[in-house]
Amino acid sequence: MLLLLLLRLMMLQLPFLLHTFATIAIEIIMSLGEIQLNYYSESCPNAEEIVKDEVIRLYHKHGNTAVSWIRTLFHDCMVKSCDASILLESINGIESEKTSPRNMGMRNFKYINTIKDALERSCPVTVSCADIVALSARDAVVLLGGPRIEMKTGRKDSKESHLAEIDDLLPNHNDSMMYVLSRFQSVGIDVEGTVALLGAHSVGRVHCVNIVDRLYPAVDPTLDPTYAEYLKRRCPHPEPDPNAVEYARNDLQTPMTLDNMYYKNIMNNKGLLLVDQQLVSSPATSSFVENMAANNDYFHEQFSKALLTLSENNPLSEKDGEVRRDCRFVNSD
Repeated sequence: MLLLLLLRLMMLQLPFLLHTFATIAIEIIMSLGEIQLNYYSESCPNAEEIVKDEVIRLYHKHGNTAVSWIRTLFHDCMVKSCDASILLESINGIESEKTSPRNMGMRNFKYINTIKDALERSCPVTVSCADIVALSARDAVVLLGGPRIEMKTGRKDSKESHLAEIDDLLPNHNDSMMYVLSRFQSVGIDVEGTVALLGAHSVGRVHCVNIVDRLYPAVDPTLDPTYAEYLKRRCPHPEPDPNAVEYARNDLQTPMTLDNMYYKNIMNNKGLLLVDQQLVSSPATSSFVENMAANNDYFHEQFSKALLTLSENNPLSEKDGEVRRDCRFVNSD
């Protein structure tokens, strides 16, 4: 009899219990910084299409933007969280991450705000700058001949800069391979994924500041002599001006195509950076380099997985983040 009474009470309270459970579930999701596919399906149904259209328009107007989108994702997400902290300007006690030597040569940030403006016209204060960083990188990969990657959205924007942590969290081009691997491992990317992500060096160019140590006072013996001569023509001074337009292409054959030519080049001692050469010489990575050099589809598959993992690094909760009105500044309210 007592059991029946308890069951009847539970049935009477069922709507209340369901509501309570739903509320708790929402709070848990918010506290975890949950991201999901089609996050904006109700709040801004055309969000991803707007980003894509703007990325394509900017690419046809300024082709190098596509490379910038991918690089911005890497420099943002490797430092604590995919939270658009790299976009913040120095103001009101915030020191911009852009001032870090590790972020030298980063550019085209202004076009992130161009995309943001288009979104604000359709869905004010809805789509985060962190999601714009992720989605613009996704669409840039396609424009550069890479694979389409289904990315989750719902990231929140940081209210603070992480300038002080950059040196400890962002691997550098002249770090040891074991250190580079450990940094990627800290965000959930394994050795195979790290080799694939470094394949982003297949596109774009590198400032001479990051190359000259392999050229002066003596040429790195691991560099192909003919390639070294090309690099010395591009970078004729041992102390280049960081503000000068002095660059060398990562890949002379297909400089704006995200393909496995990068791996073929480094196997022939034609890698720009020390980290490129180390991919070939390190026993931990050399077999993956050989496999990616032999199979472009395999490279694209592993690149997709790794970029997706990187894009989901430690998203901020609703409580800790916000949706900025302007990607350059935290909201004033």
